[in-house]
Amino acid sequence: MKNGKHKTSTANRQAFAGLLSVCRRLRFEPHDIARQLDARGHYELSLDKEFPFNVRLFHFSPKHYTPIWNWHERLELTMPLDGPLRMRMGDQRVELAAGDLLVVDNLKLHNVEDSPGLNTRAIVMSFMPEFVYAPGSPACDYTFLLPFYTKRDGHAHILRATDELAVPVYRAVSELLQRYFRSGETHFQSGCKASFLEILYHMARRFQEAEVLRSEFVQRRQQAERLARLFEYVRINYAERITVEQAMKLVHMSQSQFMKVFKKVSGMTFVAHVTRVRINQSLRLLRETDLTIAEIAARTGFPDQSYFDRRFKQAFGKSPRQYRAELTQKANPVLVLT
Repeated sequence: MKNGKHKTSTANRQAFAGLLSVCRRLRFEPHDIARQLDARGHYELSLDKEFPFNVRLFHFSPKHYTPIWNWHERLELTMPLDGPLRMRMGDQRVELAAGDLLVVDNLKLHNVEDSPGLNTRAIVMSFMPEFVYAPGSPACDYTFLLPFYTKRDGHAHILRATDELAVPVYRAVSELLQRYFRSGETHFQSGCKASFLEILYHMARRFQEAEVLRSEFVQRRQQAERLARLFEYVRINYAERITVEQAMKLVHMSQSQFMKVFKKVSGMTFVAHVTRVRINQSLRLLRETDLTIAEIAARTGFPDQSYFDRRFKQAFGKSPRQYRAELTQKANPVLVLT
């Protein structure tokens, strides 16, 4: 048994080293998506309807990382390559080591958190559900999406670097990157999809204990789609007064059903979600305008500056004024002459 563990560990290291070798030939861009957000702070990838799939290569560092929370309809997998990466999904905090593969809770507000020594490259794979399963697809195809739609509250789906299934996943990711970033090749889209489906296949194997009936899976996906419309409404109307009663009517749910489904899908209460969206918008205004803190609080739907200060500090461990001062310091570093 001891020898078997040693062999597995060696195989994992070799497969991961192969993936790192492929990545050394690729460019990782600074994670600075703030400039790509629209006026309401929404970040959306433009995906080809015939090939709704995307791979982005990011480098996270204190100078180049955007702390803004985001959500999206597309599904996502994230893998750090060099060091630890701390993510927040709803109220849950997830710690990732190099080589771990995370199933991101896409409909929950999520972001990468600043942490000591933040300096890692990461592979982010995004796709629309219909890329692998849509009405009319073979029934077996829905299993590819089970890791995304069958998570229990408080239990993130992470394939750890020490897992024996990480070996075939690393190999498939290596193939995917080589095919994706050589898009001039004949049938490259088919090759990319084949590699990606292999990744999803091993993820489904890893989380097979979460398998549910197809009817239940469809129900959960429909609930997520209904709430996605509400998330969009909040994103646009965050500065207005939005009540739970309004939200219930928008998604045509009873109060008890709404409270239960919303918490399950978003990872927090509706009131907490609206507060976080408002704080999200305040980040953009702190970065891009010279509005006063009181003016920003008013524009983002907070009743007063004091309440805004408390909520902001609760989220980031610093006041809005301190956050803005740090941004100014980064933009205008002090030169020390020696």
